[in-house]
Amino acid sequence: MKLLLIVYTLLLTFSVHAEEALPELKINKIAPNTYLYKSFQNVDGFGLMSSNGLVIFHEKKAFIIDTPWSEQDTKTLVGWIEKRGYKPAASISTHSHEDRTAGIKWLNEQNIPTYASTLTNELLAKKEQTLASHSFTGPNFQLEDGLIEIFYPGGGHTIDNLVVWLPKSKLLFGGCFIRSLQTQGLGYTGEASIEQWPSSVEKVLLKYPQVEIVIPGHGKLGDINLLTHTKQLAAAKN
Repeated sequence: MKLLLIVYTLLLTFSVHAEEALPELKINKIAPNTYLYKSFQNVDGFGLMSSNGLVIFHEKKAFIIDTPWSEQDTKTLVGWIEKRGYKPAASISTHSHEDRTAGIKWLNEQNIPTYASTLTNELLAKKEQTLASHSFTGPNFQLEDGLIEIFYPGGGHTIDNLVVWLPKSKLLFGGCFIRSLQTQGLGYTGEASIEQWPSSVEKVLLKYPQVEIVIPGHGKLGDINLLTHTKQLAAAKN
């Protein structure tokens, strides 16, 4: 009995430490009025992973590109925004997976507008998850009179993945549609359109040839080479 109690105590201790080991939200400036944040989660089969998102400041308003990976980190991010004197004006989720949408429910409860494509909202509905409060159709959409441009290139990581273009800083947020140079695989492909992926990346290359900064969904930021790298990875799987 004493031995079982010791084992139970050790397991409980390890469990607590595992939860404590999850890193806190990290936020860094990467361009004028533009911040990259990283949230973290333990993922079965992949271990501890970070997920990239953006915050763009404009005229006392803040726009969130992909919510953090948890409701708590979403609260933390909004608190960080408000402490700097900005009002959260909207979020946009680039596809339906939780590393892009986990904060939608809480943002909706705070009456902060949330955006997703109609296709993403349909996928969220099928999963019985909270929908974005605003949706749009078509390959192109804008927020704040062209400050933020959203483009649907076609299937890739998922059938609904979007990219986000910031023309002022020539920055492209690729989300999970784009792979970092450090990765030699396509990551989770359970809902991927691998056969479309190379041509979808080519559409982005043609649309934004002037891109200077590229942000993948996971891993380190880079330049246009992330697009060609992703195209090559996807083509190799076809």
